[in-house]
Order: sequence, then structure tokens, then C-alpha cells
Amino acid sequence: MISSSAVAAIAVFALGLVLTPGPNMVYLVSRSVTQGRRAGMISLAGVAAGFLVYVTAVTAGVATVFALVPEVYTAIKVAGAAYLLWLAWQAVRPGGTTPFAPKDLPADPPRRLFAMGLVTNLLNPKIAILYVSLLPQFTDPERGHVGVQIMLLSLTQITIAITVNALIVLGAGGIAVFLARRPGWQRAQRYLMGSALAGLAVHLGFTRTAAH
Repeated sequence: MISSSAVAAIAVFALGLVLTPGPNMVYLVSRSVTQGRRAGMISLAGVAAGFLVYVTAVTAGVATVFALVPEVYTAIKVAGAAYLLWLAWQAVRPGGTTPFAPKDLPADPPRRLFAMGLVTNLLNPKIAILYVSLLPQFTDPERGHVGVQIMLLSLTQITIAITVNALIVLGAGGIAVFLARRPGWQRAQRYLMGSALAGLAVHLGFTRTAAH
């Protein structure tokens, strides 16, 4: 149904995205450092629920839009590649900060932790653009139902995001200390992620648009 190259590209992008500081990472790390691993995991469950909301919404509508207006695919492709380049710049630009030096947060009960994780993900511009602009361009109408392809690619992204975020939650305290003592490692990490994102953007820019 979906090509191995599409899965590999989504996997690379998902890894780069989850390792690039953003609202989800900042919130999860803050909760884990200030309130413990259990609080971080409950918050992560809320983040996962947010992913499922995006998958449901995008899967339900993207196939119809592409069938009626194929040109939308081209516009999405351009927007997605531009967003990748923007993420690459954010990763390597001078003055970048690490999410592992979060602000203190008051302790919250489990229900609020879950709700805040959900809301943080739903309002995360990186995730919104990922599902609206990037995932659809890895589909191919000739390979079957576009909505099903979106769902399968989304599951790839979600698996990587949840796995990496869970590891971050479990090791947040130790990672914070490690990075605070090694600023050079932080810079190397940012340049590595920025290079990977830029390379993927160039690759997408030279691939063909939707099949007609």
C-alpha cells in the first residue's frame, strides 16, 4: 500500500521532529523534572491522544480533497518542504535554547496532566503542519486509498514520537544534568538534526508531485 521509501522518510522526519525542541518536549520535560516520571507519562498519554485526534481528522478529509482538487497536493508539497527548511534553521540558528532547563511548574492531578498534554499537542504548530502539510505528500494515489496511506504513515510517526518521548520522560533529570555540563554536545545535536531536516526538504523538493 505504501512504499518503503515513504515509511523511511517519515521515520527520519519523525525522529528529527521529536528531537527538535518544541511545546511537547518542553511540557513533558518540565513535568518529569518537577513532578516525577509518573506525571511525565500521564502527560505523554495526553500527547498520544492528541496525535489520534489529528490522524482521525486528516484521514477523514484528505482523500476527498485530493480527488476533487489535485493541485492542492502541489501546494501542500511546497508548504511542507518550506516548513522542513524552517525547522532546520530553528535547529541551527544561534542562541537556541534547550528544553531541559524548564521553568518550575506547580504540581497537578492526573486528570489535569492528561488534559494539558492533549491540549499542548493539539495546539502545537509543528504537529498541525506535520499532519496537514507533510504527511499527505508522502502518499501516492496510484497505490490505493490516500486516507489509508495517511493512517499507516501516521502510525509510523506516532510510534517513533511516543517511544522517543517516553525515553526522554524517563531520563529527563539525567539528560538535563548531562546537557547543562556539555554545551558543545548541544550544538552538535542541533546541527545534526538541522542537516537531516534540510536534506529531507531538498529531497521532497525534487520528487514528483501527485499523480494525475
